[in-house]
Amino acid sequence: MRYTLRVDSADLAGFDVELRIQSAPDTFRLAMAAHPEYDDRYWRFVEGGGPRVEARSGPATIAREDSALWRVVAPGGEAVVRYRLRLPPPPAQAFRSAWKPFLAPSGGLVGGPHSFLYVVGAELGPASVTLVLPAGWEIATGLEPTADPRTFFAPSADVLVDSPILVGHLRAWRFAVDGVPHRVVYWPLPGAAPFDTAAFVDGVQRIVRQAVALFSRAPYREYTFLFQDGAYGALEHRNSVTLGAPSADLARSPAALLAETAHEYFHTWNLMRIRPAEYRDVDWRPQPAVAGLWFSEGLTMFYADLLLRRAGLPVFDSTRTAHLERLIASYLANPGNVRFSAEAVSRVAYGSHPDALGDYSFASTHLQGELLGVMLDIVVRDATNGARSMDDVMRLMLERFSDKRGFVGSDVEQTVGDVCRCRVKALFDAHVRAASPIDFDRYLRLIGLRARVTWSPALGRDGRPAADLRLWAWLPAGEGGLRLLLSDPASVWGRAGLHTGDQVAVVNGAPLTTMADFRALLGRLRVGDTVRIEVTRPTGPWRASVVVAGYDRPSVRIEEIPEATERQRALRARWLAASP
Repeated sequence: MRYTLRVDSADLAGFDVELRIQSAPDTFRLAMAAHPEYDDRYWRFVEGGGPRVEARSGPATIAREDSALWRVVAPGGEAVVRYRLRLPPPPAQAFRSAWKPFLAPSGGLVGGPHSFLYVVGAELGPASVTLVLPAGWEIATGLEPTADPRTFFAPSADVLVDSPILVGHLRAWRFAVDGVPHRVVYWPLPGAAPFDTAAFVDGVQRIVRQAVALFSRAPYREYTFLFQDGAYGALEHRNSVTLGAPSADLARSPAALLAETAHEYFHTWNLMRIRPAEYRDVDWRPQPAVAGLWFSEGLTMFYADLLLRRAGLPVFDSTRTAHLERLIASYLANPGNVRFSAEAVSRVAYGSHPDALGDYSFASTHLQGELLGVMLDIVVRDATNGARSMDDVMRLMLERFSDKRGFVGSDVEQTVGDVCRCRVKALFDAHVRAASPIDFDRYLRLIGLRARVTWSPALGRDGRPAADLRLWAWLPAGEGGLRLLLSDPASVWGRAGLHTGDQVAVVNGAPLTTMADFRALLGRLRVGDTVRIEVTRPTGPWRASVVVAGYDRPSVRIEEIPEATERQRALRARWLAASP
């Protein structure tokens, strides 16, 4: 397969792709891959109803079989497929998503699952990609370079669609860790705020050094960080990552994006190599539910914090105890974290509607997983008298599950048990496979700590009781009205009889149809206000009168146990220092 992607500076509304196929059967299928985490369905933006095809040996036809799947008939096994991808308009007032393609006069992001169709059944076939770009544009990608600076190589379709390409007027820096080359590439907006690039790149390099030291080696031949001004969010890949990095944020602090950088970079191991069993190679069909994201995301959150601390870089929470206090408070503040198991929340984290957890929306697989990671780390340290930690679990997980075989929850349990030579079945039964509140003191006691939890009225910035705004909304595709999302049925909204999934019709006598209107409504509400809301349900219209009140919020203080033994204090000291 030979791809050519063309960007015309006179028309930046989209780009053109040509695919030359040889040695194919007379009938084959083309598909656009669905990313397991962000299936952005860019097949919707292929112009003209779909690709066009030509064949050297006779008439060729192409017909759509499914949303992201086309059937091609091309006699002789050779075909040329052409299509144009018209990019959706950028958001009017918000940053764009860093993983989505875009084009601007000074550069853009192309390639990846959004750009290249692949031949179904020939996923192991190699491919070349040639870029035809405006004069002066540079290229940064994880694809393998060739003798031609505009042509790159992918050994398989999986690598092809997992390798986004940043193009344009770029800034780049290089460093090596254990002899492995790394690039930090930055695409600035016109008039970008200046920032301390030396400190920025040094922070990235220190993160890389800590992660590579943890696993003893890098799992790639080279790595590219693709930072973009004017964007938010990030997405990990095998040997690259796309990250939004507004220059204004970096001007305030060159460390502003390091926590997210550490998180996405750690996914190079924990998700891209240590993969959940449900993960597949390139596929056009939506990703099935994934039960192990509590480990893939939660332990990545756990290590993003640890890598920064070990590297001596700025962190949000000054100490590990302060960090844990904040995590526990967040966990307790959302009852969905207790009502649903870690695996249940994992299963709805990707590709599900926001209302999948009913009136307990916003339970977090990231948060559940990070806290379980902390508790497991303490268990391992205690059982091995400090000789081992979660680092050893991660290394053994990589050894066991970095090939085609993915892991399930029992594999994590077995691996932890093999490292600590102890039984952790009770923890997995209670919190991973089933739902029950984590008994934090049970585990903190092992290192001479305990958590004091108090509930008190939530206060606003002015020191007055804050309004209970534990309510959100979303606009389902193809629907004309907002639907409610509750995070706690004990909120004033839940007690008034409202439920997740209710479709908003009228609020205080006026229609409310947009998210902007909904946000404005919440911004105006104060304790004592009355909201009269009319919603539509499958059973018919329903009305509620909600008197806005305050609510209680948990606060957590982790304390040392006075009677802690010398052994507990020694384990605690190593844990506090983020030592391996």
